Amino acid sequence: MFMATTASTAAPTSLASVTLEVADSEAAHRFYTAFGVDTYVRLRVSEADSAGFRGFTLGLTVSNPATVDGFFASAVDAGATVLKPTAKSLWGYSGVVRAPDGTIWKIATSAKKDTGPDTREVDDLVLLLGVEAVKATRQFYVERGLTVAKSFGGKYTEFAPGTSSPVKLALYKRSALAKDLGVPVDGDGSHRIVLGSTAGTFTDPDGFVWEPAA
Repeated sequence: MFMATTASTAAPTSLASVTLEVADSEAAHRFYTAFGVDTYVRLRVSEADSAGFRGFTLGLTVSNPATVDGFFASAVDAGATVLKPTAKSLWGYSGVVRAPDGTIWKIATSAKKDTGPDTREVDDLVLLLGVEAVKATRQFYVERGLTVAKSFGGKYTEFAPGTSSPVKLALYKRSALAKDLGVPVDGDGSHRIVLGSTAGTFTDPDGFVWEPAA
């Protein structure tokens, strides 16, 4: 499992950026441009060891199934691996892919029927961290200045977005997140993601690193 150390910061923080650590930044840039999400993430080269589930997913929320299909097809055409084909569920319509750099993306809509064509527009982008204890990690972030927007006990928490990033931050039970994505829960080494902070450097209880955003 990922090992974590914690540190505190005096100033309130919010999520300002998301940086994915990749082996080949040029190849990753080509993929994310073709996928259509290159404006949402930053890339930097890293050779850090990472095996299995990295403990997070990036989720695109869109308006209708046609748009889900459009993003899903773009990702697969650009080299992504299908983890879950697009399909209807109790909550709507979605599909899950793993990018060539290893990042898992879920594309979803609450609509089960098409109400229009593929818009290629993203309504929300959510960084969902899989954590061991949602309540404890929620408190950790509240103490650092984040504001809770939605909370469902020890199952799920969503924080209010900051003004400097289009990405929302949310917490979900690690085992439940892995099950939802269709991957084994075990993972070791680096998460291969760095969260840009409006405050100082710290590491959360599940080993997710925050650094001052450039």
